[in-house]
Amino acid sequence: MKYSRELLKDFYRRMLRIRLCEETFVAPILSGEIRCPCHLYSGEEGVAVGVCAALTDGDYVFGNHRSHGHYLAKGGSMEKMAAEIFCREEGCSRGRGGSMHLIAPEVGMLGAAPIVAGTISLALGAALASVIRRDGRVAVTFFGDGATGEGVLYESMNFAALKKLPILFVCENNYYATHMPVRECRVDRDIFEIAAPFGIESRQVEGNDVLAVYDAATAAAEKCRRGAGPVFLEFLTYRYRGHVGPDDNIQGEHTDIRPPEEIDIWMKKDPLILLRDYLLAGGLFSSGELDGIRAEVEAEVEEAFAFARAGAHPKTEELERYVFA
Repeated sequence: MKYSRELLKDFYRRMLRIRLCEETFVAPILSGEIRCPCHLYSGEEGVAVGVCAALTDGDYVFGNHRSHGHYLAKGGSMEKMAAEIFCREEGCSRGRGGSMHLIAPEVGMLGAAPIVAGTISLALGAALASVIRRDGRVAVTFFGDGATGEGVLYESMNFAALKKLPILFVCENNYYATHMPVRECRVDRDIFEIAAPFGIESRQVEGNDVLAVYDAATAAAEKCRRGAGPVFLEFLTYRYRGHVGPDDNIQGEHTDIRPPEEIDIWMKKDPLILLRDYLLAGGLFSSGELDGIRAEVEAEVEEAFAFARAGAHPKTEELERYVFA
Protein backbone atom coordinates (compact mmCIF):
# COMPACT_ATOMS: atom_id res chain seq x y z
CA MET A 1 0.00 0.00 0.00
CA LYS A 2 1.21 3.51 -0.79
CA TYR A 3 1.06 6.14 1.93
CA SER A 4 0.77 9.86 1.35
CA ARG A 5 3.23 12.20 3.02
CA GLU A 6 0.38 13.72 5.04
CA LEU A 7 -0.79 10.31 6.27
CA LEU A 8 2.71 9.37 7.41
CA LYS A 9 3.07 12.71 9.14
CA ASP A 10 -0.26 12.11 10.86
CA PHE A 11 0.90 8.67 12.07
CA TYR A 12 4.07 10.16 13.53
CA ARG A 13 2.26 13.04 15.20
CA ARG A 14 -0.45 10.81 16.69
CA MET A 15 2.06 8.38 18.14
CA LEU A 16 4.14 11.23 19.56
CA ARG A 17 1.05 12.76 21.17
CA ILE A 18 0.34 9.51 22.99
CA ARG A 19 3.96 8.85 24.02
CA LEU A 20 4.76 12.36 25.26
CA CYS A 21 1.45 12.68 27.06
CA GLU A 22 1.93 9.31 28.75
CA GLU A 23 5.48 10.04 29.83
CA THR A 24 4.43 13.40 31.26
CA PHE A 25 2.07 11.57 33.62
CA VAL A 26 4.99 9.72 35.24
CA ALA A 27 6.28 12.47 37.56
CA PRO A 28 2.87 13.51 38.96
CA ILE A 29 1.96 9.85 39.50
CA LEU A 30 5.15 9.21 41.46
CA SER A 31 4.74 12.42 43.48
CA GLY A 32 1.15 11.57 44.40
CA GLU A 33 -0.28 14.58 42.57
CA ILE A 34 -2.22 12.12 40.40
CA ARG A 35 -4.00 9.75 42.75
CA CYS A 36 -6.09 7.51 40.48
CA PRO A 37 -4.54 4.28 39.14
CA CYS A 38 -2.98 4.80 35.70
CA HIS A 39 -2.17 2.03 33.25
CA LEU A 40 0.28 3.64 30.85
CA TYR A 41 0.28 2.83 27.13
CA SER A 42 3.89 3.69 26.22
CA GLY A 43 5.23 1.20 23.68
CA GLU A 44 1.88 0.20 22.21
CA GLU A 45 1.15 3.38 20.23
CA GLY A 46 1.39 1.67 16.85
CA VAL A 47 -1.74 -0.36 17.51
CA ALA A 48 -4.04 2.47 18.58
CA VAL A 49 -2.86 4.83 15.86
CA GLY A 50 -2.87 2.27 13.05
CA VAL A 51 -6.33 0.96 13.89
CA CYS A 52 -7.98 4.33 14.52
CA ALA A 53 -6.49 5.82 11.35
CA ALA A 54 -8.41 3.14 9.42
CA LEU A 55 -11.72 4.27 10.95
CA THR A 56 -14.09 7.15 10.30
CA ASP A 57 -15.15 9.69 12.93
CA GLY A 58 -18.49 7.90 13.08
CA ASP A 59 -17.06 4.46 13.80
CA TYR A 60 -17.16 3.26 17.39
CA VAL A 61 -14.25 2.43 19.68
CA PHE A 62 -14.45 0.76 23.09
CA GLY A 63 -11.43 0.60 25.37
CA ASN A 64 -10.21 -1.01 28.55
CA HIS A 65 -8.09 -0.17 31.59
CA ARG A 66 -5.14 0.90 29.35
CA SER A 67 -6.92 3.23 26.96
CA HIS A 68 -5.20 6.62 26.99
CA GLY A 69 -3.81 5.72 23.57
CA HIS A 70 -7.16 4.60 22.16
CA TYR A 71 -8.83 7.80 23.36
CA LEU A 72 -6.19 10.10 21.86
CA ALA A 73 -5.83 8.13 18.62
CA LYS A 74 -9.59 8.32 18.01
CA GLY A 75 -9.48 12.11 18.42
CA GLY A 76 -10.38 12.68 22.05
CA SER A 77 -9.29 15.97 23.62
CA MET A 78 -5.91 15.76 25.36
CA GLU A 79 -6.91 18.60 27.67
CA LYS A 80 -10.06 16.79 28.79
CA MET A 81 -8.20 13.51 29.27
CA ALA A 82 -5.47 15.13 31.35
CA ALA A 83 -8.08 16.94 33.42
CA GLU A 84 -9.90 13.67 34.01
CA ILE A 85 -6.76 11.92 35.21
CA PHE A 86 -6.09 14.86 37.55
CA CYS A 87 -9.72 14.39 38.71
CA ARG A 88 -10.91 17.83 37.64
CA GLU A 89 -14.44 18.92 36.78
CA GLU A 90 -13.25 19.86 33.28
CA GLY A 91 -12.35 16.22 32.55
CA CYS A 92 -14.11 14.09 29.95
CA SER A 93 -15.98 12.28 32.76
CA ARG A 94 -16.29 15.39 34.94
CA GLY A 95 -13.39 14.28 37.12
CA ARG A 96 -15.35 11.37 38.53
CA GLY A 97 -13.98 8.49 36.47
CA GLY A 98 -10.23 8.93 36.35
CA SER A 99 -7.80 7.17 34.03
CA MET A 100 -9.90 4.07 33.36
CA HIS A 101 -13.21 5.79 32.50
CA LEU A 102 -12.47 7.85 29.39
CA ILE A 103 -15.15 8.80 26.91
CA ALA A 104 -15.49 11.09 23.89
CA PRO A 105 -18.73 10.23 22.07
CA GLU A 106 -18.31 13.21 19.75
CA VAL A 107 -15.50 11.33 17.98
CA GLY A 108 -16.80 7.79 18.49
CA MET A 109 -14.85 6.87 21.63
CA LEU A 110 -17.77 5.37 23.49
CA GLY A 111 -15.94 4.52 26.67
CA ALA A 112 -13.34 2.55 28.57
CA ALA A 113 -13.77 0.45 31.69
CA PRO A 114 -11.39 -1.38 34.03
CA ILE A 115 -13.28 -4.69 34.04
CA VAL A 116 -11.25 -7.15 31.97
CA ALA A 117 -13.21 -7.88 28.77
CA GLY A 118 -15.92 -5.58 30.12
CA THR A 119 -16.48 -3.55 26.97
CA ILE A 120 -16.39 -6.41 24.45
CA SER A 121 -20.13 -7.02 24.77
CA LEU A 122 -20.78 -3.27 24.55
CA ALA A 123 -18.97 -3.10 21.23
CA LEU A 124 -20.99 -6.12 20.10
CA GLY A 125 -24.20 -4.24 20.89
CA ALA A 126 -22.98 -1.17 19.01
CA ALA A 127 -22.20 -3.33 15.96
CA LEU A 128 -25.68 -4.87 16.13
CA ALA A 129 -27.21 -1.39 16.34
CA SER A 130 -25.24 -0.35 13.27
CA VAL A 131 -26.72 -3.25 11.31
CA ILE A 132 -30.24 -2.47 12.49
CA ARG A 133 -29.85 1.22 11.58
CA ARG A 134 -27.94 0.41 8.38
CA ASP A 135 -25.58 3.30 9.04
CA GLY A 136 -22.40 1.55 7.87
CA ARG A 137 -20.51 2.08 11.11
CA VAL A 138 -17.85 -0.29 12.39
CA ALA A 139 -17.33 -1.06 16.08
CA VAL A 140 -13.90 -1.84 17.53
CA THR A 141 -13.20 -3.46 20.87
CA PHE A 142 -9.66 -3.19 22.22
CA PHE A 143 -8.63 -5.78 24.79
CA GLY A 144 -5.44 -7.39 26.08
CA ASP A 145 -4.21 -10.95 26.01
CA GLY A 146 -5.59 -11.45 29.53
CA ALA A 147 -9.13 -10.91 28.25
CA THR A 148 -8.89 -14.09 26.18
CA GLY A 149 -9.54 -16.00 29.41
CA GLU A 150 -12.98 -14.42 29.79
CA GLY A 151 -16.08 -16.19 28.50
CA VAL A 152 -17.77 -13.03 27.22
CA LEU A 153 -15.20 -12.83 24.40
CA TYR A 154 -16.20 -16.23 23.06
CA GLU A 155 -19.92 -15.56 23.44
CA SER A 156 -19.46 -12.28 21.59
CA MET A 157 -17.45 -13.86 18.77
CA ASN A 158 -20.13 -16.51 18.30
CA PHE A 159 -22.95 -13.97 18.12
CA ALA A 160 -20.96 -11.63 15.87
CA ALA A 161 -20.17 -14.46 13.46
CA LEU A 162 -23.76 -15.68 13.47
CA LYS A 163 -25.10 -12.20 12.60
CA LYS A 164 -22.11 -11.12 10.46
CA LEU A 165 -21.70 -8.00 12.55
CA PRO A 166 -19.32 -5.15 11.62
CA ILE A 167 -17.00 -5.53 14.60
CA LEU A 168 -13.22 -5.73 14.91
CA PHE A 169 -11.95 -7.78 17.82
CA VAL A 170 -8.57 -6.17 18.46
CA CYS A 171 -6.30 -8.06 20.84
CA GLU A 172 -3.25 -6.08 21.97
CA ASN A 173 -0.99 -8.93 23.00
CA ASN A 174 1.76 -7.40 25.14
CA TYR A 175 2.65 -10.86 26.49
CA TYR A 176 1.66 -10.15 30.08
CA ALA A 177 -1.65 -10.30 31.95
CA THR A 178 -0.79 -8.05 34.90
CA HIS A 179 2.48 -9.88 35.80
CA MET A 180 1.78 -13.32 34.36
CA PRO A 181 3.56 -14.07 31.06
CA VAL A 182 1.31 -15.46 28.36
CA ARG A 183 3.41 -18.65 28.19
CA GLU A 184 2.27 -19.52 31.72
CA CYS A 185 -1.45 -19.20 31.09
CA ARG A 186 -1.95 -20.41 27.50
CA VAL A 187 -1.18 -23.73 25.85
CA ASP A 188 -1.48 -22.15 22.41
CA ARG A 189 0.28 -18.79 22.34
CA ASP A 190 -1.08 -17.80 18.91
CA ILE A 191 -4.12 -15.99 20.22
CA PHE A 192 -5.55 -15.11 16.81
CA GLU A 193 -6.38 -18.77 16.24
CA ILE A 194 -9.15 -18.70 18.87
CA ALA A 195 -11.42 -17.07 16.29
CA ALA A 196 -11.15 -19.94 13.80
CA PRO A 197 -13.82 -22.21 15.38
CA PHE A 198 -16.35 -19.41 14.89
CA GLY A 199 -15.50 -19.01 11.20
CA ILE A 200 -14.06 -15.55 11.82
CA GLU A 201 -11.22 -14.30 9.65
CA SER A 202 -8.23 -13.67 11.90
CA ARG A 203 -4.66 -12.42 11.56
CA GLN A 204 -1.57 -11.94 13.69
CA VAL A 205 0.26 -8.68 12.93
CA GLU A 206 3.40 -6.94 14.18
CA GLY A 207 1.80 -4.28 16.35
CA ASN A 208 4.85 -2.03 16.61
CA ASP A 209 4.79 -1.46 12.83
CA VAL A 210 2.10 1.19 12.48
CA LEU A 211 1.98 0.72 8.71
CA ALA A 212 1.30 -3.01 9.04
CA VAL A 213 -1.36 -2.27 11.65
CA TYR A 214 -3.00 0.32 9.39
CA ASP A 215 -3.03 -2.04 6.40
CA ALA A 216 -4.59 -4.87 8.41
CA ALA A 217 -7.16 -2.63 10.08
CA THR A 218 -8.11 -0.95 6.80
CA ALA A 219 -8.76 -4.29 5.11
CA ALA A 220 -10.71 -5.53 8.14
CA ALA A 221 -12.86 -2.40 8.37
CA GLU A 222 -13.64 -2.55 4.65
CA LYS A 223 -14.71 -6.18 5.01
CA CYS A 224 -17.04 -5.22 7.84
CA ARG A 225 -18.58 -2.39 5.81
CA ARG A 226 -19.36 -4.93 3.06
CA GLY A 227 -21.35 -6.96 5.54
CA ALA A 228 -18.73 -9.71 5.64
CA GLY A 229 -17.49 -9.18 9.20
CA PRO A 230 -16.48 -9.75 11.90
CA VAL A 231 -12.64 -9.83 11.93
CA PHE A 232 -10.22 -10.77 14.72
CA LEU A 233 -6.81 -9.04 14.76
CA GLU A 234 -4.01 -9.96 17.17
CA PHE A 235 -1.30 -7.31 17.39
CA LEU A 236 2.01 -8.27 18.99
CA THR A 237 3.31 -5.39 21.07
CA TYR A 238 4.88 -4.54 24.43
CA ARG A 239 4.31 -2.05 27.24
CA TYR A 240 7.38 -0.20 28.46
CA ARG A 241 6.00 0.82 31.84
CA GLY A 242 4.59 -1.22 34.70
CA HIS A 243 1.22 -2.91 34.62
CA VAL A 244 -0.20 -0.01 36.64
CA GLY A 245 1.83 3.10 37.28
CA PRO A 246 5.29 3.78 35.88
CA ASP A 247 7.25 0.87 37.36
CA ASP A 248 5.06 -1.51 39.38
CA ASN A 249 6.46 -0.41 42.73
CA ILE A 250 4.25 -1.48 45.60
CA GLN A 251 5.33 0.04 48.91
CA GLY A 252 8.91 0.16 47.70
CA GLU A 253 8.96 -3.39 46.35
CA HIS A 254 9.64 -3.81 42.64
CA THR A 255 7.22 -6.38 41.26
CA ASP A 256 8.01 -6.30 37.52
CA ILE A 257 9.31 -9.78 36.76
CA ARG A 258 10.11 -9.20 33.08
CA PRO A 259 13.68 -10.17 32.08
CA PRO A 260 15.89 -7.11 31.30
CA GLU A 261 17.06 -8.69 28.04
CA GLU A 262 13.42 -9.08 26.92
CA ILE A 263 12.72 -5.43 27.63
CA ASP A 264 15.87 -4.44 25.72
CA ILE A 265 14.76 -6.41 22.65
CA TRP A 266 11.41 -4.64 22.59
CA MET A 267 12.94 -1.22 23.21
CA LYS A 268 14.82 -1.67 19.94
CA LYS A 269 11.46 -2.27 18.24
CA ASP A 270 9.94 0.96 19.58
CA PRO A 271 7.12 1.92 17.18
CA LEU A 272 8.23 5.55 17.14
CA ILE A 273 11.82 4.64 16.31
CA LEU A 274 10.69 2.26 13.57
CA LEU A 275 8.52 4.90 11.91
CA ARG A 276 11.10 7.68 12.29
CA ASP A 277 13.77 5.47 10.69
CA TYR A 278 11.37 4.66 7.84
CA LEU A 279 10.60 8.33 7.21
CA LEU A 280 14.26 9.35 7.27
CA ALA A 281 15.53 6.41 5.20
CA GLY A 282 12.96 7.07 2.50
CA GLY A 283 13.84 10.76 2.33
CA LEU A 284 10.22 11.60 3.10
CA PHE A 285 11.11 13.90 5.99
CA SER A 286 14.26 15.50 7.31
CA SER A 287 15.32 15.10 10.93
CA GLY A 288 14.62 18.82 11.35
CA GLU A 289 11.05 18.40 10.17
CA LEU A 290 10.46 15.51 12.57
CA ASP A 291 12.02 17.45 15.43
CA GLY A 292 9.66 20.29 14.58
CA ILE A 293 6.67 17.99 14.90
CA ARG A 294 7.96 16.85 18.27
CA ALA A 295 8.34 20.45 19.47
CA GLU A 296 4.74 21.19 18.48
CA VAL A 297 3.49 18.14 20.36
CA GLU A 298 5.56 19.00 23.43
CA ALA A 299 3.91 22.43 23.49
CA GLU A 300 0.46 20.84 23.19
CA VAL A 301 1.18 18.45 26.08
CA GLU A 302 2.44 21.31 28.24
CA GLU A 303 -0.73 23.28 27.56
CA ALA A 304 -2.95 20.27 28.30
CA PHE A 305 -1.31 19.66 31.67
CA ALA A 306 -1.52 23.35 32.57
CA PHE A 307 -5.23 23.23 31.71
CA ALA A 308 -5.70 20.16 33.87
CA ARG A 309 -3.88 21.57 36.89
CA ALA A 310 -5.87 24.82 36.68
CA GLY A 311 -9.19 22.97 36.77
CA ALA A 312 -11.59 22.72 39.67
CA HIS A 313 -12.12 19.61 41.77
CA PRO A 314 -15.69 18.22 41.77
CA LYS A 315 -17.76 19.63 44.60
CA THR A 316 -18.39 17.35 47.56
CA GLU A 317 -22.07 18.23 47.61
CA GLU A 318 -22.38 16.93 44.01
CA LEU A 319 -20.99 13.49 44.88
CA GLU A 320 -24.20 11.71 43.82
CA ARG A 321 -25.16 14.01 40.97
CA TYR A 322 -24.24 11.58 38.19
CA VAL A 323 -25.20 8.39 39.98
CA PHE A 324 -28.37 6.75 38.70
CA ALA A 325 -30.51 4.17 40.44
